[in-house]
This record gives sequence, C-alpha cells and structure tokens, in this order.
Amino acid sequence: MTALDALDTPFLVVDRAVLRRNVERRARWAADAGVALRPHAKTHKSAHVAAAQLAAGAVGLTVATVGEAEHFAAAGAGDLFLAYPVWAGGARGERLRALAGRVRLRVGVDSAEGARQLAAACGDLAEVAVEVDSGHHRTGVTPDRAAGVALAAARAGLRVAGVFTFPGHSYAPGAPADVAAQELAALTAASEGLRAAGLDAPLRSGGSTPTAGLAAEAALDEVRPGVYVFGDAQQVELGLTAFEDVSLWAEATVVSRRDGVAVLDAGSKVLGRERAAWASGYARLPDAPGARVVALSEHHATVDLGGTPVPAVGERVRVVPNHVCLAVNLVDELVAVGPEGVERWPVGARGLNS
Repeated sequence: MTALDALDTPFLVVDRAVLRRNVERRARWAADAGVALRPHAKTHKSAHVAAAQLAAGAVGLTVATVGEAEHFAAAGAGDLFLAYPVWAGGARGERLRALAGRVRLRVGVDSAEGARQLAAACGDLAEVAVEVDSGHHRTGVTPDRAAGVALAAARAGLRVAGVFTFPGHSYAPGAPADVAAQELAALTAASEGLRAAGLDAPLRSGGSTPTAGLAAEAALDEVRPGVYVFGDAQQVELGLTAFEDVSLWAEATVVSRRDGVAVLDAGSKVLGRERAAWASGYARLPDAPGARVVALSEHHATVDLGGTPVPAVGERVRVVPNHVCLAVNLVDELVAVGPEGVERWPVGARGLNS
C-alpha cells in the first residue's frame, strides 16, 4: 500500500516534480523575454506554491482579495498586486492601509470614485494601476478613458504605476493569439494616453495563462498567469498543455459501474461544476484520454469511458478538473507527492473572499 492508498478519497494531489517544472519553465520564459512575472495566487492559495514561484524569480504575487493579500503578506511575500477595483470603504480600507504599511502594495482602480476612496484609506502608501478592458467586458475602462481615471488617482494623492488588464476571453478554442493582440493594443493605447496626459506611469501589466507565453506578451512589462502551475482539463482541451504537464488531480474511487460507465466519489464539491460551452465534459481522466465526466452531482461523478475498459468497483482513478482554481478553493489541503515523500499543504487562502 502506498501513502496515497492509505488516504480516504476524494482528495486533491499535487505532483511536486511536475509543479516545479511548470514553475521553472514559466520563470525561464519571463526572464528570456525580459518580462516581470507576477503569478496570480488565487489559483493555488498556498504559501508552499507561492514560495516556489518567488524562489524561481517571480517579482511578487497577484491576488484577488484583501484577505488573500493579508494571507500571503503574513507568509512572507513582500510585493503584492491586488488586481481588482476594490472599494476601500470601512474596515476594508483600514485593512488595506495596514497592508500598505507592511508590504509594497499595488491596487487596481477603474473609476475616479474608487481611486478617491482608496486615497482616503491609504494616502500615498499604496500605488495604483488603472484597469483597462481589453475585450473581456468584465471590469476596466476603455483605453481612451484610462487617462481620466489615472489623473483622478494622481490628484487624490495616489502614486500611479500604469495600466493593467485581464484577457479572460482567451479561454476559448482558437482565441489566445487574437486575444493577446487585443490585450497588447488596449494596454498600448491606454499607456500612450497616460503619457499624453503628462503622467510618468509606464507599467503595462497583462497576461492570462493562455496568452502569457505568446510573443506579443514580450512587449508588456509584466504578466500575471495563474493556472500554469497546475494546468487543468480546460487547458488540455484548448491544446495549451498536455496531461503530462498537469500537476494536480483529484484522487477518486469507483463506487458503481455499468456498461461503459463508472461512477466516482469525487463530485462537484471536489471538482467544481464549471463547464464552458465548448468543453466536452465536466472533467477528464488523464489515464483514459477518451473518457469524459458527463454528469456531476455533489458526491458523484458519472464517467463515460469512451470505449476504454471500465475500472472495477473500488479501483482508484485520477480526475483532472475543468477549472483548477475552483477545485482548490473547495479543499482544506493539497496532498503533495514526490521523492521527498507525502506532505500536506494547507490551502491557507481558501475562503478569504473579502
């Protein structure tokens, strides 16, 4: 019996060797391209993974919430970018001010109101970057409006670093190259607008995992990929990674079987329920590439084996979730395996949503 066999399923496993390879490969690319790498820690929420990224050359971390920033600051990260147009009112403003007094803190803004509120909370302790919409149409201003927000931030007393974007619409078949071009065009136009307005704020920060390795990204100053450390079924299906480079999976047990179908004990409460319109299933089995998770309930995953032999009841299988960020946020720990043995890595930033 192996150390993993002694653990009750389901649980998430991280292959430390593959993780290390992914971290080092991206760090080498960034160094060769002359681009600062600032990985998004919302993917792993783990001080262990963050330490590996920083040791490999990341300039700092990107986070999504004040809680995540507090967690990684406590874990020793000294340079954090809260890439979100956070409203710095009330207790959140006090928390941001305390953070800005401990670490180098950059915060996203996409409105004059948000910038003024942040200035009221933090004074000149934090710097800001203006979020630009490069086609994802979530948050951010159009490139022509970035200078107005930047000027409002500067007049409020904030230090303006530059502009940033998240090209989230790159997660679609055939999209990354076009989206990377849109990203670069939007950031270039916004940056030129800031310069024309008299602001010395040259930062151009972008990059999702699908776009972060493209040549166009080398024209940016900074990239913020997150999923690359683990990979997931979406990345495999988009052709952006291969199963051998996926470092995280759910260990699951077959609890029921019938012709061509197995049912596993890893349901939506372990894998997450996200399925893009183009995805062929809810999750994938790396050891049976033709198999698909075709239905999920809270504690069941129904797998169409796609013609491969149906495993026996009680047999364990590896399941790669569609969206790894969601799966990690559902568990308290990651089971890290490798030549060093088995370790339990707390998902310390889990649930820190405010």
